[in-house]
Amino acid sequence: MNAPADLQIKLTSFSHGGGCGCKIAPGVLAEILKKSSGFPVPKELMVGIETADDAAVYKLNDEQALIATTDFFMPIVDDPYDFGRIAATNAISDVYAMGGTPIMALALVGMPINKLPVETIGKIIQGGESICAEAGIPIAGGHTIDSVEPIYGLVVLGLVHPSKVKRNADAKAGDKLILGKPLGVGILSAALKKNLLDEGGYAAMIENTTKLNKPGKALSDLSGVHALTDVTGFGLLGHLLELSRGAGLTAKLNMADIPLLPGVRKLAELGCITGASGRNWDGYGHDVVLANAVTPIEQMLLTDPQTSGGLLVSCDPGSVDEVLELFRREGFAHAAVIGEMAAGSAKVDVAP
Repeated sequence: MNAPADLQIKLTSFSHGGGCGCKIAPGVLAEILKKSSGFPVPKELMVGIETADDAAVYKLNDEQALIATTDFFMPIVDDPYDFGRIAATNAISDVYAMGGTPIMALALVGMPINKLPVETIGKIIQGGESICAEAGIPIAGGHTIDSVEPIYGLVVLGLVHPSKVKRNADAKAGDKLILGKPLGVGILSAALKKNLLDEGGYAAMIENTTKLNKPGKALSDLSGVHALTDVTGFGLLGHLLELSRGAGLTAKLNMADIPLLPGVRKLAELGCITGASGRNWDGYGHDVVLANAVTPIEQMLLTDPQTSGGLLVSCDPGSVDEVLELFRREGFAHAAVIGEMAAGSAKVDVAP
């Protein structure tokens, strides 16, 4: 008996990169944006491109601000339904990372129509719809094109009180750093392409990448939470550097405290590393100080691109227990304190 058509097709074979590993390398992106022209910014625009934050925020009135974001990429897995779920979770995360509540989404769909069965494309879209339903929002429209590579994602709109917006640039010296999800998605995806990922590893990757970062909304209510972002394509180091640069502080990481997905160290040692990891390091490694005991494999873990990664919180020490308890209530068992912010130049120091 023949397998269903969508199981015979390896979606990842159509794409030159997968998930948030598709992002333009940070060094190249910085060069592109440096050459972009300035434009008048209305006073209502609370968050724009100035600190590379997760989404734009526009003040509507004294009680409401609109959050707008978009995210899309090529397949990170071969199962079309899982691909749709991962892409939707990743896109919605940016609203949570601003402390907001998502209210609506638009689908962005680019597919090689002459190569993928309609049933496969339908399952991708159904996967995205399932996550939007979990987040309590409709997909109210979108846009489709015939594309060389499969592309799927969302435009997501959300709301937040103007006084509760959580930017990535407001960390304070003495803050503790808390990471909501374990690292290693890029390594697991590389292992999948090499046929080295077992069923348990695949299950862990799907669970991690389809878990909505809902704690973000509750974190917006905590005055002790000063800065918030999510960890995606630039890896933990890249997104932490954005916090450091925005606040003009040094971030201090403890490698031993960083949660990792099961088996990622061994897989990394077997060579399951994405090309994006090296590009990330080339783009920002000059602003990272690694202790001598930090190994090359650990460097790869820190630059590993995270598709639909965890929230990264900078909060005062007195709020740590409350933040961790909030994560635990939402089922984020791996949430952990991984370091702190300190006075100093904008860089990241990594201890063993």
